Amino acid sequence: MSSPSQSIQVPFTLRGRNPDVITCIANLSNDEVFTPPELANRMLDTLAEAWAKNHKGANLWADPSVTFLDPCTKSGVFLREITRRLTEGLEKEIPNLQKRVDHILTKQVFGIAITQLTSLLARRSVYCSKHATGPHSIAKRFKIDSGNIWFERMEHAWNGSRCQYCGAAQAVFDRAEGLETHAYAFIHTDNIQSRIAEIFGKNMQFDVIIGNPPYQLASDGGTRDVPIYQHFVEQAKQLQPRYLAMVIPSRWMASGLGLSDFRKTMLGDTRIRELVDYPAANDVFPGVEVKAGVCYFLWDATHDGDCKVTTSRGGEIIGPIERNLGEYDVFVRDARAVSILHKVLKKKEPSINTILARDKEFGWTSNFDGFHENERKGDVPINYIRKMKRGVGYINRNEVTKSAHLIDT
Repeated sequence: MSSPSQSIQVPFTLRGRNPDVITCIANLSNDEVFTPPELANRMLDTLAEAWAKNHKGANLWADPSVTFLDPCTKSGVFLREITRRLTEGLEKEIPNLQKRVDHILTKQVFGIAITQLTSLLARRSVYCSKHATGPHSIAKRFKIDSGNIWFERMEHAWNGSRCQYCGAAQAVFDRAEGLETHAYAFIHTDNIQSRIAEIFGKNMQFDVIIGNPPYQLASDGGTRDVPIYQHFVEQAKQLQPRYLAMVIPSRWMASGLGLSDFRKTMLGDTRIRELVDYPAANDVFPGVEVKAGVCYFLWDATHDGDCKVTTSRGGEIIGPIERNLGEYDVFVRDARAVSILHKVLKKKEPSINTILARDKEFGWTSNFDGFHENERKGDVPINYIRKMKRGVGYINRNEVTKSAHLIDT
């Protein structure tokens, strides 16, 4: 006779509560952020709408010839959602499900992982197996375990103390075998076409490049980290896709270390068809802090004109509004402020820049500490903030060697 615990069956269901497993994975860091499926699908919707407008209403997901690349895949969410859409869209073109899936995964969907771990995650998301040739893989035609989601450990190219490609500090990223170097294959090359041919075994022409690149690399003791997402954008354009869509920090719009040329290029690029800006990154990446927010853009090789800009913050959506991205040398994020700016500039009054010191007016950086606490004869006061508290120190007037004429003004 069985015991009560063996004979009683307790129904257990999670109807309506089964989460997407990708949403349950913790981010690697604030710089290598997993893309939420909801955001990935918004970007794919934007892409599909643009495709339809350019192709007389055609369905992107019903075209068996279109090729997709995620050059910085992490969880594999973009490739997974693309595969799902193609599987539905190509049903009439390729009725047999297995043949359809094999065609999509071997001929249309490609990825380059950023680490060994993310390569396994991405393959698991797309092939349902960490090995594309495994017994549980939904793909049956691959001859190599990696399938079309590639990863190999790369080394930085040190030039002095920094990598010549990404600017990584050798003191931080010159790591022993077995540790991730974060030398991303897609940007560590002078010839991206040749690199792609090496990775996938033949010359490739991708119709769509889409992804969420790593944002920055840790500094070697300095006050600011090194942004690298711009290199992924620039490298992707070198492959001459028909469409390019990426999620990147929004800081490039007005500032950012070493981003002046990138900002100028982006603002002057009339092929950027749509730009969706999230001033609060937490709106799309819950629990992640990205200062100045994030955005995604759709670059269309055939587009030449203004850009549709949408701003979304806390559920409030402004736009889309047709805007000329290159109107100013920085991007005015709030479209409502543009008319105010027009009115101010119309008066042609002197700019505050004529009296404002942007950086190191007296020759000191913000962490300058060459002052003393007690005032002496001939000293001038220095007002400072340390650990969120204000204080006053003193330095001899003769020690101020730059802009000394401004001391008393």
